[in-house]
Formats: sequence, C-alpha cells, structure tokens
Amino acid sequence: MKRNRSVRELLASTGRRGTVHLTDSDASATHGMSKKRAAQDVSAIDGEIFDLQTRLYAESKRALLIVLQGMDTSGKDGTITHVFGHFNPIDVHVTAFKQPTPQERKHNFLWRIRRALPGPGQVAIFNRSHYEDVLVAKVMGLAPSDVIEQRYGEINRFEEGLQASGTTVLKFFLQISWEEQRQRLLERLARPDKRWKFSEPDLETRDHWDDYQAAYELVLERCSAPAPWYVVPADRKWLRNWAISQILVETLREMDPQYPQPRLNLKALRAQLRPDRRPGPITHP
Repeated sequence: MKRNRSVRELLASTGRRGTVHLTDSDASATHGMSKKRAAQDVSAIDGEIFDLQTRLYAESKRALLIVLQGMDTSGKDGTITHVFGHFNPIDVHVTAFKQPTPQERKHNFLWRIRRALPGPGQVAIFNRSHYEDVLVAKVMGLAPSDVIEQRYGEINRFEEGLQASGTTVLKFFLQISWEEQRQRLLERLARPDKRWKFSEPDLETRDHWDDYQAAYELVLERCSAPAPWYVVPADRKWLRNWAISQILVETLREMDPQYPQPRLNLKALRAQLRPDRRPGPITHP
C-alpha cells in the first residue's frame, strides 16, 4: 500500500458512490503489507491509541462507538481482544447483540441499541448491532420487506443523530471468504479448546451465504452515510488487526481530544504538599 494513502480511504465502502459488489473485494488481500511490517506498525501506535483514548475519557465531551459486523468466524471476538485490548479499560464497554429477548421484541429494534450507547468520554464496542435487523431479519424472513425497507432510513437517521450529538461512529465489516470460513469451522471442530464456540446453526447460516452477501451489499450501499462502512479483509487475522488499528488511530487523531485544564491555584496547592506540612497525630481530650 502506498504510505501516503489513508487506510480509511482505501477501505471505505463505495456505497455513497454507487452499487457495492463484495465480489470486487478480496477477503485475503494484504494491500502490499507484510505480516512483519503490520506488526511493527501496530506496535508503533499502541501507546498513541492508549493516550488518545485516555484523553477522550478525560475530556468527557465526546464518545466513540465501534460497530463490528461479519459472517460467523470473521473475527469479531478476535478483533476486540487484539485491537481494542490495547485500550485503557476505563469506561470501555463491549456489548454482544444476540437474538432479541422477549422484552426487547416489545420495543422498536433500536431500543436495545440505545441502552448500550456510550456516554461522554466513553467507548462502546458492538459485537453485532442494529444491523442484524436488516441482515438476519431480511435473509431469514423475520420481518416484512416494507419494514426492512423502512429500517434503512431509521438507521441512517439514528446514526446521523449520534454524530450530531458528538458520538463518532466507526463501522467495520469483516469480510471473510467462503473457504476461509470452512477452514475455521473445521478448526473449531478439531480443537477441544475451540469446540465450545461451534454452533450447528452456524451451518444453517452458511447455507444462506449468497443471501447474506447480498444483504451486506445492500447495507453497505444504503447505510454508508453519515458514518461510512469500512470493508476489512479478514481472511488474514494480522491484516485485519492492522487495518482496524490504523483506521482507529487516524480517527482518534482527527478527533484530537484534549485534557481539560482546570483553574487551579498551583502555588497554593504545591505549598500544601511541602514535606514539612505533614500533620502530627490527632490527640483526643
């Protein structure tokens, strides 16, 4: 990859410019990176990401929402561990959105999403998200087509409101190939320490692979504004981690959070901390 080209520009969805075809994207692409160089790049910015996120917390005015979507085994959990594990853990919240509960079904599909949004200074990471309601719901016929159609607009208005209120939204589609998913599912079956992650419904989802790809293409086309999607090649875990780390640090640099500077009488406060001001023992009559 050319070093002067932003990773955000490289991986941003083309949804705002026309039709998206995931077949045009290579899930195993390296974009000219080597595994060694990627590891060096990530290591070089770990400290900066930690500092910028700490500044965001201290500033306590804006927030960051990170959305991770992808087919089963695409690496959502791994991304949280290997990329966002470098965050300062203070006020970082991870929410995994599974099948809606009976209580959640009584409300609009965004109700449970709103309850997990980050407050000022916070970072929220969504493992799956509100997009399940235009992905799974569409492919499995869980909602009428006119309802699905309305939800694209609801999502765009929802994210527009988040951005306007000071929450930066980063959305990553982890693109994995059919063959790589097959290999990862086989690995789960082969390894006792990973077998617990295997779920037979994953195979049912795999049977609808083409339908899910088409549903994701619609999401990338219809919901890339005001918060763009980034299509991240996820067959190579190291490339996935590198790309998301680069986009994350680019975004935080642009946000440029600042430490607050409270008005303090530094001279008086330092005087109170002189070594000769240690109080003596308290005596009682």
